[in-house]
Amino acid sequence: MATTKKTTRKTAKPSKSAKSPAPEAPLDATEVADADVDSDADAKGSAKAAAELLGAPDAAARVTEMAEQLLDERATVSTKAARVLHEVLQAQPELLGPHVDKLAKGITASNKRVVQLAADALPSVAKIAPARVAKHLELLKRSFEPAIEAGRDGLVRTFANLCIASVAYQKRLEPVLTLALQGADGKTLQRWSEIVLPALKGEPHARARAVVEDRLDRIPRRYATEIATSLGIRLRVRY
Repeated sequence: MATTKKTTRKTAKPSKSAKSPAPEAPLDATEVADADVDSDADAKGSAKAAAELLGAPDAAARVTEMAEQLLDERATVSTKAARVLHEVLQAQPELLGPHVDKLAKGITASNKRVVQLAADALPSVAKIAPARVAKHLELLKRSFEPAIEAGRDGLVRTFANLCIASVAYQKRLEPVLTLALQGADGKTLQRWSEIVLPALKGEPHARARAVVEDRLDRIPRRYATEIATSLGIRLRVRY
């Protein structure tokens, strides 16, 4: 009688040389805040949340709550608050007026979303309630150098709007505006000269204009030409 042999199937052992893929390192706070910066879903969600907030009878109280969240150490919390408040800013900028203290601190935040909100909100508030912004002027002036590019641009626009609101602010802001014009690259200098110079009057205007003109030989020709044209002057020949 024939015997049936049992066959056993051996399970292949993984090769010692084969390694499991290393887990991805978690994003830090700034990367989390920026990872979905252009997400359509987030934009729509923020717009919807802002619309609901603005339609609520306690809208001001809700804005206050979100303003507190801007300085939250959790990136997801501060980013969400910044997105919604940016939508609020577009519709009713006066609602952010009472929260200049948070915006002044947010201009140098590590979360770029918060910085961008502050950079857009502070100039708007400076137009409608300059005295509220002026209460934090020393902090804002100290914030210019450590701020990132977006923050600096927002501060320059804020300072210019304060000077437009009252010539009394010119004396206090002339040093930081001079610093801005002296350190800006060609493209930024063109933009800031169009913002700063019209905002100043008298001697502060003349000194700021002299700073801009003195830099025309040291920036790329294309930007120098645009600035010279707007100032109504001719560029010197470069050798």
